[in-house]
Amino acid sequence: MIPAITNTTEEPFYFILTGIPGFEELHIWISIPFFCLYMISMMGNTSILAVIWTESSLHQPMYMFLSMLTLTDLGLTLTTLPTVMRLLWFNARKISLEACFVQFFFLHGFSFMESSVLLAMAFDRYVAICRPLHYASILTDTVVSRIGMAIIIRCVVAVLPPLFLLKRLPFCQSHRLTHSYCLHQDMIRLVCGDTTINSWYGFGLVIVIYVLDPLLIVFSYVLILHSVLHAASRAERLRAFNNCLSHILAVFVLYVPMIGLSMVHRFARHASPLVHVVMANVYLLSPPVMNPIIYTVKTKQIRQSILRLLSRRKVY
Repeated sequence: MIPAITNTTEEPFYFILTGIPGFEELHIWISIPFFCLYMISMMGNTSILAVIWTESSLHQPMYMFLSMLTLTDLGLTLTTLPTVMRLLWFNARKISLEACFVQFFFLHGFSFMESSVLLAMAFDRYVAICRPLHYASILTDTVVSRIGMAIIIRCVVAVLPPLFLLKRLPFCQSHRLTHSYCLHQDMIRLVCGDTTINSWYGFGLVIVIYVLDPLLIVFSYVLILHSVLHAASRAERLRAFNNCLSHILAVFVLYVPMIGLSMVHRFARHASPLVHVVMANVYLLSPPVMNPIIYTVKTKQIRQSILRLLSRRKVY
């Protein structure tokens, strides 16, 4: 057995990342679709950020929340890209204990932030449709800024305790992780100490963020649906539903893979490692790749602003 090593010992400790199990010889070819997805994510999210920043007509609460979502997706992309592409291109599997904890912090932090921003966007849609006359007075720039700060504080407060709880424990089993990045549920399997507190805290965190947030989003749409069906003409109903469609699709893009991954971890623990790896990659890559496409296709203002930005560049 490997001797117990923690971050307090002088002996260096590292983890070994895993690529695509059973397809190690094809990693170079597999890197092509991964690289394309990462580029789509980076180009799509930076384009949306650029048009929101440059177009004064988009300096509205709805688009401020969208900019928060794109920043979160960019953060999620840049957090996993280095270790995934290094592994696929150069077979660089080792990652130090400190680097793994840094990736752990940002990876889970941005994942929690994605859920929090979608909840804030649901509140924005509720105010816009159910209380349109008070929209400007409720969602002022100050309120939007405070919501953004609350989201950041919420995610930092959520991630730091499990990080410190995990860091105090000794790692004395295999160094091998089952993914090409550092996930809490993956790292905790390698601990040889008592993880009861970690497990209960993780369970509580899942309830607070990944159960409560979707329930609140669903509740907001129940109120929206009730308001639209009782107080609007057919044309107004269609316009209201169309305004919500992008957000609804973004919610599905986040939570459907998340539920799938949870089901696999819960009920298919003995399934092929390839199933776990594929589900984890779908969960982490779907929102950053799909959200820019959804909002560009379904939001007329974003689409027109991107076209204007591109036409300006052609002229210059």
